[in-house]
Amino acid sequence: MLYAGLILLLLALALFWLSGRQRRQAGLPGGRLVYSDTRAWGPVEKPLYAPSLGLTGKPDYLVSVSGQIIPVEVKSGLAPAAPYDSHIFQLAAYCLLVDKAYGKRPPHGIIHYPGRDFAVDYTAGLESALLDLISEMRRDERRNAVPRSHEQANRCLRCGYRSICDDRAG
Repeated sequence: MLYAGLILLLLALALFWLSGRQRRQAGLPGGRLVYSDTRAWGPVEKPLYAPSLGLTGKPDYLVSVSGQIIPVEVKSGLAPAAPYDSHIFQLAAYCLLVDKAYGKRPPHGIIHYPGRDFAVDYTAGLESALLDLISEMRRDERRNAVPRSHEQANRCLRCGYRSICDDRAG
């Protein structure tokens, strides 16, 4: 009986250690997992939706920490020196959706790259910039012609429309 109890204790400790390791690899802070868009932690949740903005999103994770809900976005590419603007705005959109869906404004969100995490403060300035960007996108949706952005040569070189694009670089 003593051996069975000892084996069960060792098994519980091993499972606890493995779950902590999985959380760290996923970039999750300590806290209770309340939403997951990856099958690794259970069934995929329904998307968050803000009808007033026509905005829908599925953050990789939402973690409840001290009564606050923190969105976590996991990226698979190499960690940059600073998070890309597109990743920051994606995370800001998740913060906005959390605020609308749960009535709790997140103080920040987390972008997790392999080997590096960035905590991005969800400030009034970032929210305002996001709302401006959404408005600009909505205006562009109604336009007949929208100029393409060719500011990043590498993206242009890998673009699937490169062969038919009149504005392609090089």
